[in-house]
Amino acid sequence: MGLLIDIIGGLLLVSGAAFLLFGSLGLLRMPDVFNRIQAGTKTTTLGTLLTLAGAACLQPAWGWKLLLIGVFLIFTNPVSAQVLANTAHRRGAQKTPLTKIDQLAEDQEGKA
Repeated sequence: MGLLIDIIGGLLLVSGAAFLLFGSLGLLRMPDVFNRIQAGTKTTTLGTLLTLAGAACLQPAWGWKLLLIGVFLIFTNPVSAQVLANTAHRRGAQKTPLTKIDQLAEDQEGKA
């Protein structure tokens, strides 16, 4: 049973590292800051959670601490991405020409 948990933990670590790698590639490939924030947030959240799960399998004594880190990450990562995107929008960050709809600008026009 211990060998199976070690294999699962190793697979989780490798898959988490792969998601983190894909996230870094997404940061390079995406055309504008908003797409980069979205790609980076989603992949780092999943990659880090998988890495934490793998570490919990390999070191069960750390399980509760890693769970708390994961919960903190689930709450803070999307919030920080939203704050970054909102700030970039307010500062007038360039959008890709493929962007057709800007709902935040439409909402701000409706309030003015």
